[in-house]
Amino acid sequence: MSESFKQAPQTPMTQSGIARVIPCRKLAAGDPVKWLVLGWRDVTRAPVLTAFYGLIFAAIPWLITYLVTLTGWHLVILPSIVCFMLIGPFLAAALYDISWELEKGHQPSLWHSIKAVKRNAVNEWGFGLLLVMLMIFWLRIASIIHALYPPYLDENFENLLPFLALGTVIGMGFTLLVFFISAFTQPTLMERRVDLATAVLTSMHAVWTNKVPMLIWAGIIATSVGIGFVTGFAGFIILMPLIGYATWHGYIDTIEVKRPRQYQ
Repeated sequence: MSESFKQAPQTPMTQSGIARVIPCRKLAAGDPVKWLVLGWRDVTRAPVLTAFYGLIFAAIPWLITYLVTLTGWHLVILPSIVCFMLIGPFLAAALYDISWELEKGHQPSLWHSIKAVKRNAVNEWGFGLLLVMLMIFWLRIASIIHALYPPYLDENFENLLPFLALGTVIGMGFTLLVFFISAFTQPTLMERRVDLATAVLTSMHAVWTNKVPMLIWAGIIATSVGIGFVTGFAGFIILMPLIGYATWHGYIDTIEVKRPRQYQ
Protein backbone atom coordinates (compact mmCIF):
# COMPACT_ATOMS: atom_id res chain seq x y z
CA MET A 1 0.00 0.00 0.00
CA SER A 2 1.26 3.47 -0.86
CA GLU A 3 2.77 5.48 1.99
CA SER A 4 0.51 8.40 1.06
CA PHE A 5 -2.53 6.38 2.12
CA LYS A 6 -1.30 5.09 5.48
CA GLN A 7 -3.17 6.54 8.42
CA ALA A 8 -2.91 6.14 12.16
CA PRO A 9 -5.67 4.25 14.01
CA GLN A 10 -8.56 6.45 14.97
CA THR A 11 -8.83 7.70 18.53
CA PRO A 12 -12.28 8.16 20.06
CA MET A 13 -14.25 11.09 18.70
CA THR A 14 -14.09 14.17 20.88
CA GLN A 15 -17.21 16.02 21.94
CA SER A 16 -17.69 19.71 21.14
CA GLY A 17 -20.86 20.15 23.17
CA ILE A 18 -22.82 20.30 19.89
CA ALA A 19 -21.61 17.26 17.97
CA ARG A 20 -18.73 14.83 17.66
CA VAL A 21 -15.42 15.85 16.11
CA ILE A 22 -13.61 13.17 14.12
CA PRO A 23 -9.86 13.23 14.89
CA CYS A 24 -7.45 14.40 12.22
CA ARG A 25 -3.79 13.88 11.38
CA LYS A 26 -1.06 16.50 11.46
CA LEU A 27 -0.17 17.43 7.90
CA ALA A 28 3.11 18.54 6.37
CA ALA A 29 3.39 21.71 4.32
CA GLY A 30 4.04 19.69 1.17
CA ASP A 31 0.95 17.48 1.49
CA PRO A 32 -1.30 19.70 -0.68
CA VAL A 33 1.11 19.18 -3.59
CA LYS A 34 0.86 15.42 -3.04
CA TRP A 35 -2.94 15.71 -3.23
CA LEU A 36 -2.61 17.46 -6.59
CA VAL A 37 -0.41 14.66 -7.92
CA LEU A 38 -2.96 12.05 -6.83
CA GLY A 39 -5.76 14.19 -8.26
CA TRP A 40 -4.00 14.39 -11.61
CA ARG A 41 -3.77 10.60 -11.63
CA ASP A 42 -7.56 10.50 -11.31
CA VAL A 43 -7.90 12.99 -14.18
CA THR A 44 -5.97 10.64 -16.43
CA ARG A 45 -7.94 7.59 -15.26
CA ALA A 46 -11.37 9.17 -15.86
CA PRO A 47 -10.88 11.66 -18.72
CA VAL A 48 -14.44 11.58 -20.08
CA LEU A 49 -16.14 12.22 -16.72
CA THR A 50 -13.50 14.83 -15.94
CA ALA A 51 -14.30 16.69 -19.16
CA PHE A 52 -18.05 16.43 -18.54
CA TYR A 53 -17.93 17.98 -15.09
CA GLY A 54 -15.18 20.37 -16.12
CA LEU A 55 -17.43 21.80 -18.82
CA ILE A 56 -20.19 22.31 -16.24
CA PHE A 57 -17.81 24.17 -13.94
CA ALA A 58 -16.67 26.31 -16.89
CA ALA A 59 -20.26 27.04 -17.94
CA ILE A 60 -21.28 28.40 -14.52
CA PRO A 61 -18.92 31.43 -14.43
CA TRP A 62 -19.50 32.01 -18.15
CA LEU A 63 -23.24 32.26 -17.48
CA ILE A 64 -22.63 34.60 -14.54
CA THR A 65 -20.47 36.86 -16.71
CA TYR A 66 -23.02 36.79 -19.51
CA LEU A 67 -25.80 37.86 -17.15
CA VAL A 68 -23.61 40.64 -15.76
CA THR A 69 -22.92 41.88 -19.29
CA LEU A 70 -26.59 41.61 -20.17
CA THR A 71 -27.78 43.59 -17.15
CA GLY A 72 -24.88 46.05 -17.04
CA TRP A 73 -24.60 45.71 -13.24
CA HIS A 74 -20.81 45.47 -13.11
CA LEU A 75 -20.55 45.60 -9.33
CA VAL A 76 -22.13 42.15 -9.21
CA ILE A 77 -18.98 40.56 -10.69
CA LEU A 78 -17.11 40.29 -7.38
CA PRO A 79 -19.97 38.78 -5.35
CA SER A 80 -20.69 36.44 -8.24
CA ILE A 81 -17.12 35.15 -8.08
CA VAL A 82 -17.48 34.60 -4.34
CA CYS A 83 -20.81 32.83 -4.92
CA PHE A 84 -19.11 30.53 -7.38
CA MET A 85 -16.53 29.65 -4.74
CA LEU A 86 -19.30 29.16 -2.16
CA ILE A 87 -21.25 26.57 -4.13
CA GLY A 88 -18.16 24.87 -5.56
CA PRO A 89 -17.69 22.37 -2.69
CA PHE A 90 -21.27 21.17 -3.01
CA LEU A 91 -21.07 20.76 -6.80
CA ALA A 92 -17.82 18.84 -6.39
CA ALA A 93 -19.64 15.91 -4.71
CA ALA A 94 -19.73 14.05 -8.02
CA LEU A 95 -15.97 14.47 -8.40
CA TYR A 96 -15.38 13.04 -4.93
CA ASP A 97 -17.45 10.04 -5.92
CA ILE A 98 -15.29 9.45 -9.00
CA SER A 99 -12.10 9.45 -6.93
CA TRP A 100 -13.72 7.20 -4.35
CA GLU A 101 -14.74 4.70 -7.02
CA LEU A 102 -11.24 4.71 -8.52
CA GLU A 103 -9.72 4.07 -5.09
CA LYS A 104 -11.97 1.04 -4.62
CA GLY A 105 -10.89 -0.32 -7.98
CA HIS A 106 -14.28 0.31 -9.56
CA GLN A 107 -15.04 1.91 -12.91
CA PRO A 108 -16.70 5.28 -12.15
CA SER A 109 -19.87 6.13 -14.03
CA LEU A 110 -21.87 9.28 -14.66
CA TRP A 111 -25.02 7.99 -13.01
CA HIS A 112 -23.16 6.76 -9.93
CA SER A 113 -21.51 10.16 -9.50
CA ILE A 114 -24.81 11.99 -9.93
CA LYS A 115 -26.31 9.91 -7.12
CA ALA A 116 -23.46 10.88 -4.78
CA VAL A 117 -25.55 13.41 -2.84
CA LYS A 118 -28.12 10.73 -1.99
CA ARG A 119 -25.86 8.66 0.28
CA ASN A 120 -26.45 10.93 3.25
CA ALA A 121 -29.20 12.92 1.58
CA VAL A 122 -30.68 14.89 4.48
CA ASN A 123 -27.34 16.15 5.76
CA GLU A 124 -25.80 16.63 2.32
CA TRP A 125 -28.74 18.73 1.14
CA GLY A 126 -28.60 20.51 4.49
CA PHE A 127 -24.99 21.38 3.70
CA GLY A 128 -26.07 22.69 0.31
CA LEU A 129 -28.74 24.79 1.98
CA LEU A 130 -26.15 26.17 4.39
CA LEU A 131 -23.98 27.26 1.46
CA VAL A 132 -26.97 28.81 -0.29
CA MET A 133 -27.88 30.79 2.84
CA LEU A 134 -24.31 32.07 3.08
CA MET A 135 -24.43 32.97 -0.62
CA ILE A 136 -27.71 34.88 -0.18
CA PHE A 137 -26.35 36.67 2.88
CA TRP A 138 -23.25 37.70 0.92
CA LEU A 139 -25.38 38.95 -1.96
CA ARG A 140 -27.39 41.07 0.48
CA ILE A 141 -24.16 42.57 1.82
CA ALA A 142 -23.01 43.20 -1.76
CA SER A 143 -26.35 44.90 -2.51
CA ILE A 144 -25.86 47.21 0.47
CA ILE A 145 -22.36 48.10 -0.74
CA HIS A 146 -23.78 48.81 -4.20
CA ALA A 147 -26.56 50.94 -2.71
CA LEU A 148 -23.96 53.08 -0.96
CA TYR A 149 -22.43 54.08 -4.29
CA PRO A 150 -23.44 57.71 -5.00
CA PRO A 151 -25.52 57.85 -8.22
CA TYR A 152 -23.96 61.17 -9.26
CA LEU A 153 -20.43 59.69 -9.59
CA ASP A 154 -19.13 58.30 -12.84
CA GLU A 155 -18.38 54.58 -12.80
CA ASN A 156 -14.63 54.87 -13.29
CA PHE A 157 -11.90 52.96 -11.47
CA GLU A 158 -11.00 55.82 -9.12
CA ASN A 159 -14.57 56.20 -7.91
CA LEU A 160 -15.21 52.46 -7.75
CA LEU A 161 -11.99 51.64 -5.90
CA PRO A 162 -13.24 52.21 -2.30
CA PHE A 163 -16.32 50.07 -2.93
CA LEU A 164 -14.31 47.38 -4.69
CA ALA A 165 -11.83 47.33 -1.81
CA LEU A 166 -14.61 47.03 0.76
CA GLY A 167 -16.26 44.26 -1.22
CA THR A 168 -12.92 42.45 -1.56
CA VAL A 169 -12.25 42.52 2.18
CA ILE A 170 -15.73 41.29 3.06
CA GLY A 171 -15.62 38.71 0.27
CA MET A 172 -12.30 37.36 1.53
CA GLY A 173 -13.80 37.05 5.00
CA PHE A 174 -16.76 35.10 3.66
CA THR A 175 -14.50 32.91 1.53
CA LEU A 176 -12.30 32.10 4.54
CA LEU A 177 -15.37 31.21 6.60
CA VAL A 178 -16.67 28.93 3.85
CA PHE A 179 -13.25 27.28 3.50
CA PHE A 180 -13.23 26.49 7.22
CA ILE A 181 -16.67 24.90 7.23
CA SER A 182 -16.46 23.14 3.87
CA ALA A 183 -12.85 21.98 3.37
CA PHE A 184 -13.70 18.35 4.22
CA THR A 185 -17.41 18.53 5.05
CA GLN A 186 -18.81 17.11 1.83
CA PRO A 187 -16.51 14.06 1.58
CA THR A 188 -17.12 13.35 5.28
CA LEU A 189 -20.87 13.37 4.72
CA MET A 190 -20.53 11.20 1.62
CA GLU A 191 -18.41 8.46 3.17
CA ARG A 192 -19.72 8.43 6.75
CA ARG A 193 -23.23 8.39 8.15
CA VAL A 194 -22.69 11.43 10.36
CA ASP A 195 -24.77 14.54 10.95
CA LEU A 196 -24.03 17.90 9.38
CA ALA A 197 -22.75 19.45 12.61
CA THR A 198 -20.22 16.65 13.05
CA ALA A 199 -18.96 17.02 9.48
CA VAL A 200 -18.69 20.82 9.71
CA LEU A 201 -16.94 20.80 13.08
CA THR A 202 -14.59 18.06 11.87
CA SER A 203 -13.66 20.21 8.87
CA MET A 204 -13.10 23.28 11.03
CA HIS A 205 -11.01 21.28 13.49
CA ALA A 206 -8.88 19.82 10.68
CA VAL A 207 -8.24 23.25 9.14
CA TRP A 208 -7.44 24.83 12.50
CA THR A 209 -5.09 21.98 13.48
CA ASN A 210 -3.22 22.22 10.16
CA LYS A 211 -3.16 25.97 9.58
CA VAL A 212 -0.07 26.17 7.36
CA PRO A 213 -0.82 23.22 5.02
CA MET A 214 -4.48 24.25 4.75
CA LEU A 215 -3.57 27.87 4.01
CA ILE A 216 -1.31 26.53 1.26
CA TRP A 217 -4.22 24.43 0.00
CA ALA A 218 -6.53 27.45 0.12
CA GLY A 219 -3.93 29.39 -1.89
CA ILE A 220 -3.79 26.61 -4.49
CA ILE A 221 -7.58 26.69 -4.81
CA ALA A 222 -7.64 30.49 -5.09
CA THR A 223 -4.85 30.41 -7.69
CA SER A 224 -6.73 27.79 -9.70
CA VAL A 225 -9.88 29.92 -9.65
CA GLY A 226 -7.83 32.93 -10.75
CA ILE A 227 -6.28 30.99 -13.63
CA GLY A 228 -9.73 29.82 -14.64
CA PHE A 229 -11.01 33.38 -14.95
CA VAL A 230 -7.85 34.66 -16.66
CA THR A 231 -8.16 31.93 -19.31
CA GLY A 232 -11.74 32.89 -20.11
CA PHE A 233 -13.07 29.98 -18.00
CA ALA A 234 -11.39 27.38 -20.21
CA GLY A 235 -8.98 26.55 -17.40
CA PHE A 236 -11.89 25.41 -15.23
CA ILE A 237 -12.42 22.42 -17.51
CA ILE A 238 -9.31 20.77 -16.06
CA LEU A 239 -8.59 22.73 -12.89
CA MET A 240 -11.92 22.31 -11.11
CA PRO A 241 -12.04 18.51 -11.51
CA LEU A 242 -8.38 18.38 -10.48
CA ILE A 243 -9.13 20.37 -7.31
CA GLY A 244 -12.14 18.15 -6.62
CA TYR A 245 -10.14 14.92 -6.92
CA ALA A 246 -7.28 16.38 -4.88
CA THR A 247 -9.72 17.43 -2.15
CA TRP A 248 -10.87 13.84 -1.81
CA HIS A 249 -7.28 12.69 -1.39
CA GLY A 250 -6.75 15.50 1.10
CA TYR A 251 -9.73 14.24 3.06
CA ILE A 252 -8.29 10.71 3.12
CA ASP A 253 -4.91 12.06 4.18
CA THR A 254 -6.33 14.26 6.94
CA ILE A 255 -9.35 12.67 8.61
CA GLU A 256 -8.49 9.52 10.59
CA VAL A 257 -10.30 6.19 10.23
CA LYS A 258 -10.77 3.18 12.50
CA ARG A 259 -8.56 0.89 10.42
CA PRO A 260 -6.05 1.28 7.55
CA ARG A 261 -7.69 1.57 4.14
CA GLN A 262 -6.59 -0.57 1.23
CA TYR A 263 -6.40 1.24 -2.10
CA GLN A 264 -5.52 0.27 -5.64
